[in-house]
Amino acid sequence: MGAMPPMNEDDWHTAFDGYKQIAQFKYLNAHFTLEDFKFIFFWEWFHRLWARLLGVVFAIGFIYFLVKRYFDREMVLPFIILFILGALQGLIGWIMVASGLNEEDLYVNHIKLAMHFVAAMILLCYTLWFALKLIVPQEKRIVSSGLRAFTILILILLGVQLFYGAFMAGLKAAPYAPTWPLINGEWTPDTFPSKSWISNHFNVQFLHRQLAYLLGTLMIFWFIKATRQTKIYPQALLGSIKIYPLLLVLVQIALGVFTVLVAPEMGVNGFGSYEWFAQFHQIVAMFLLISLTICLYLVKRRA
Repeated sequence: MGAMPPMNEDDWHTAFDGYKQIAQFKYLNAHFTLEDFKFIFFWEWFHRLWARLLGVVFAIGFIYFLVKRYFDREMVLPFIILFILGALQGLIGWIMVASGLNEEDLYVNHIKLAMHFVAAMILLCYTLWFALKLIVPQEKRIVSSGLRAFTILILILLGVQLFYGAFMAGLKAAPYAPTWPLINGEWTPDTFPSKSWISNHFNVQFLHRQLAYLLGTLMIFWFIKATRQTKIYPQALLGSIKIYPLLLVLVQIALGVFTVLVAPEMGVNGFGSYEWFAQFHQIVAMFLLISLTICLYLVKRRA
């Protein structure tokens, strides 16, 4: 439709008529009035508007600072890569949205949703890494190839976990097993490992839980190792922030448990306790990723 929302009642009715043609309206939101449609339209439109504004602000700032020669030569390419990552994120977002505009699917494809979310996290981490290179003095970093490799391993596992978190959201998988610590009375669901590991609701939730326990355990050992290493480098920034990834992963696990337990309260459109727990669960996952990315930057492989 372009950047502008419908500007009059006729345009709103035309947009609403288009929404009535897809499965989400026919089988889930058939009770919607025009006002209900305007509400969900606003969040979709605002999300896209914010993305476009990010691109505009970036482009204006980049051109201005480039003309003023505030950039070093080696900074230009990373900025171009950053812009490309942002544009790619917008493209993936549209592919995701289009996957739900049909007469069969109630929601967008959960795999494409996961790709959109993880691509956003990659964009976030790339921006953060670039910033850290500009603002962190080298003497504030430590040298430890072992701790760096351990941090990379945890980040890879966290990346897989972020995919499974998005699978959980896209499949609406939490209400299928709203119990803890067992999954509907069993340690392992009957569907594991015979059914799909990326599309079966029970298997996705089971693997999401196991990855959380694994990450929590590894973070304890990581914290112990980081504590030993930072004693050698008392001036290092890692010494003052190493506790945050551990605290965040513990909070994240607790939020995940509560999110599952209140999953039967999931609302079709409104925000109940489940939706709030789910949102905080996602936000803390992002903070955990940020904290580990900073820790990775602060640990060099060699001097």
